Amino acid sequence: MKSKLLDASGARTWALVFDKGDEPVAGITEFAKREGLRGAHFTAIGAFSDVTLGYFDRGARTYKKIPLHEQVEVLSLIGDIALDGGAPKVHAHAVVGRADGEARGGHLLDARVWPTLEVVLIESPRHLCKRHDPDTGLALIDPAA
Repeated sequence: MKSKLLDASGARTWALVFDKGDEPVAGITEFAKREGLRGAHFTAIGAFSDVTLGYFDRGARTYKKIPLHEQVEVLSLIGDIALDGGAPKVHAHAVVGRADGEARGGHLLDARVWPTLEVVLIESPRHLCKRHDPDTGLALIDPAA
C-alpha cells in the first residue's frame, strides 16, 4: 500500500492506494496505528479478486459470512476508525458488483485487492472511542467518550 498526505492545513487527509493482493482492513488498521489515528472516516472504490462480507446475526451475536470468490467491483466502501481498548479498530461496510451487475453488500470481513483500491481517509477532529455493548456483543462508538 502507498499513501500520500493530501492536505496538511486542516484535518489530515490521506490517499491510500492498495495494490494487487493487499488486504485492506489489515492495511488501514496498520496505517492508523502508524499515524496514531484515534478517529477517522474513509471511502473507497476499486476492485477485489476475493471478498468475504458479513451480515450480523443478532441471535447468534456473530457475523454470517457471505464469501464471494470472484472478481468484483467495489461500488462503495465506507467506514470509520475508532479506538477500541486503546487501539484503532476499522469498521467498514462494502457494496460490490458482480459481473452480471448484481450487487452484494455487508460488513467487510476480509478481501484481496485486484488490481487496486483507492481509499480517501480523513482524520476526525474529535476522538471516536468505542465501548463494548453487552446487549449486542459489538464495540460501538460512544459519543460521550
